[in-house]
Amino acid sequence: MEAVVHLVNDTLEFYKWSLTIADKRVESWPMMSSPIPTLAISCLYLLFLWAGPRYMQDRQPYILRKTLIVYNFSMVVLNFYIAKELLLASRAAGYSYLCQPVSYSNDVNEVRIASALWWYYISKGVEFLDTVFFILRKKFTQVSFLHVYHHCTMFILWWIGMKWVPGGQSFFGASINSSIHVLMYGYYGLAALGPLMQKYLWWKKYLTIIQMIQFHVTIGHAGYALYTGCQFPAWMQWTLIGYAVTFIVLFANFYYHAYRRKPSSSSSSSSSQKAGKRTANGTSTLANGHGKAGEPGENGKRQKKGRAKKE
Repeated sequence: MEAVVHLVNDTLEFYKWSLTIADKRVESWPMMSSPIPTLAISCLYLLFLWAGPRYMQDRQPYILRKTLIVYNFSMVVLNFYIAKELLLASRAAGYSYLCQPVSYSNDVNEVRIASALWWYYISKGVEFLDTVFFILRKKFTQVSFLHVYHHCTMFILWWIGMKWVPGGQSFFGASINSSIHVLMYGYYGLAALGPLMQKYLWWKKYLTIIQMIQFHVTIGHAGYALYTGCQFPAWMQWTLIGYAVTFIVLFANFYYHAYRRKPSSSSSSSSSQKAGKRTANGTSTLANGHGKAGEPGENGKRQKKGRAKKE
């Protein structure tokens, strides 16, 4: 017990010290004075992951078509705004794409970059709604480990990034990721419009490929900065490399099961029958690295007769 007390005290002392080197510009910004709001929202997210499926177990799924259309295209606009702000402000500030230390000055372009990164951090909290909508629609198989890991960790890690390094090298990964999210949520938005759009959505596989390329670029970018001694916190660079490696492994596993693995000959006939049944039921599968390529019945349980709930 004494060891636990010492560990807690040492952790608190380390946190108090770390606040002395945090960015003072963002201290008064919403959600930035303390990690408690971010951690609380993340805990509520995890609680919903447990309670949501149990609540929906004996209920009909919600359709949420209009909600999904508005949500996905709103996320397109938000991510486009973030990518645009980071691009224009970094160019105006003369940023290097290979090595850019953090400037904690109140220069208008530096503050503009920090503001765009704050919106990027907020967007990671908004993205929790991806999971909420999956569960309310009883798309339980879409809530994979990759999906949950991605959503929960990004929100917390970007609070840390905003607190200590809201500028410099941080702009690079956020610019790439927000640009990819423009495509990703654009895909989701088009898919939500209905079956008529399906013939235009042949490119979903390439979203996963682009995302995997993104992680390799992140590793190369951070590794180059470490090799050249770039004056950007090394702990952040190593964290990015380790984090990107986990995503490469998880996305590669998803890609293999979604697009590369061939069904065995013994199960091909039954698989085709199930696929036909899903198509006849009007069920379509969307995947971009957040869910699984195949989607069996609603959590494998029978549902009561009746129409699905509308918005």
